[in-house]
Amino acid sequence: MKFKIIVIILAVFTFLPACNAQNDSKELNTNTSIQDVKELVNEYSVGNFTDEETASITSTQLIVTDSKENEFVYDLPEDEFFVSIAPFFNETHPCTNHSLTGCQGELTNEDFDIHIEDLEGNTIIEETMNSGDNGFIDLWLPRDKTYQVKITQDGKEVESELSTFENDGTCITTMQLS
Repeated sequence: MKFKIIVIILAVFTFLPACNAQNDSKELNTNTSIQDVKELVNEYSVGNFTDEETASITSTQLIVTDSKENEFVYDLPEDEFFVSIAPFFNETHPCTNHSLTGCQGELTNEDFDIHIEDLEGNTIIEETMNSGDNGFIDLWLPRDKTYQVKITQDGKEVESELSTFENDGTCITTMQLS
């Protein structure tokens, strides 16, 4: 009888940590400051991660998965929207929510002239930006607005509209330079 009780106790103590690990697998990190979250987004975007980590970004959250399949969720700023644009000539991929650790654009480490204005004609961004190793240009724009975007490089250009509402995508792979 004592042997059965010990086996049952061991089984319970073995099972409980596994249950707790499952409950922690989608941890909302509410104590992380907005600046820290934006820096974390940048670190993943520029390639500062291990092969066992993945990170994706929706309109409201950064979602990081580690090598043990634990998922950590970080809220994004309430007043800023992250969007990543991959201008291209020939090759692109369909995408809605940007994978900071997986999406790859065609035109890597190239400079582009970026002009973004809101629908009232106010210039939001007017600068030359680099596409980085992953071929994407990362932007933080004010939320809940629609923008006109113009990207130019060496006489080629593309114009498009994008918006930053809650259910909008964060990965723009439709801007073909011509």
